[in-house]
Amino acid sequence: MATSTPVHHRSSSTAQAAAAGLTVFAAVMLMIAGILGFIRGLMAVLEDKVFLSTPDYVFQFDLTTWGWIHLILGVVAIGVSVGLFQAMAWARVLGIIIAGLLMIANFLSIPYYPFWSLTLIAVNGFIIWGLCVVRREDV
Repeated sequence: MATSTPVHHRSSSTAQAAAAGLTVFAAVMLMIAGILGFIRGLMAVLEDKVFLSTPDYVFQFDLTTWGWIHLILGVVAIGVSVGLFQAMAWARVLGIIIAGLLMIANFLSIPYYPFWSLTLIAVNGFIIWGLCVVRREDV
């Protein structure tokens, strides 16, 4: 009987370490996604010539509008990642929401910068996975 307690304790601490590691992973990735979104938005607002022009795209917005959307989401993502680094409970929920919104924004802006949009969709998918896979009792 005495040997079963330390094993349970060890697995619980292993689960907590894994949960902490995944949360830090998600926080770092969200911080990077936020910074990259901010930079992408800044490039669009300043009307940089790196973006493609797709005249027949269904979700067509002005490039400046896309820039402001990415700027705002990037700033919010950076703020939420700071909350994740501090293990705030609200930051986990907001992190999932912001990563989802970043995925949608990147999906809708695929014609303007296709490879980059698809890359950031994948990064945001990993952020959502990292924040969702951790059980509440392991945090």
